[in-house]
Amino acid sequence: MQWTDEAIILGIRRHGETSVVAEVMTRARGRHLGLVRGGRSRALQPVLQPGNAVEVTWRARLDEHLGEFRMEPVELRAARLMETATAVYGVQAMAALLRLLPERDPHPHLYTSLSVILDHLHDPKDAGELFVRFEIAVLEDLGFGLDLARCAATGAREDLAFISPKSGRAVSRTAGLPYADRMFALPPFLALEGRAADRQSLEDALRMTGYFLHRHVYEPRGIEISAARNGFVQAAMKALGAVRTMPDASPTGEKPIDILLP
Repeated sequence: MQWTDEAIILGIRRHGETSVVAEVMTRARGRHLGLVRGGRSRALQPVLQPGNAVEVTWRARLDEHLGEFRMEPVELRAARLMETATAVYGVQAMAALLRLLPERDPHPHLYTSLSVILDHLHDPKDAGELFVRFEIAVLEDLGFGLDLARCAATGAREDLAFISPKSGRAVSRTAGLPYADRMFALPPFLALEGRAADRQSLEDALRMTGYFLHRHVYEPRGIEISAARNGFVQAAMKALGAVRTMPDASPTGEKPIDILLP
């Protein structure tokens, strides 16, 4: 068994004295693991850093085996990604999101999104907006997609202002105003094409995606939301001048979700 594909390094773990098991996100074959012999050598250590783009060749006797990776560097981003807190936490947070997906399950659009975001993590506003869209895309691929295109109550596509925490669907201002205190505000940059995110809309969006990830993914699986996500959000908001923490409770009054660290 053998194939070659584009890939982005997500992480590594030691294996024996000189080797590592590398975890990568490939364009055509999704998240994949493989043994890298000599992965702890001086030559390979700089290549096997999270965020780096590589060309990977995987070989194994049978498809279900762990297999062995051979890697050639394509773009070494890791040094640049270490320059800001948003980038350091962002790489880890996106890797944690991708680990929610089944191994070897193709998600080419997520590979493309990951590649784009890695090139914009130095800008907190761009990074925050792209990260929110990445979380929404992961929710979609997990079967919990949000419908933000039309009002759940009236079918209207104009003046969408809220998101229902029960259905994950948008609600128009007119239909949702009587229940506004029980719903999430719909960030304008998610509702209007070409609208840029600002600090408040990013807070609203990250609170909303954090809630749906907790409700549909983390809580049913009995796992905690990624600490790297909290670190990313805190770093991004601090860089944008937001040092306060988000409100303690969701619109539904359920258990608080720690989206920002105190």
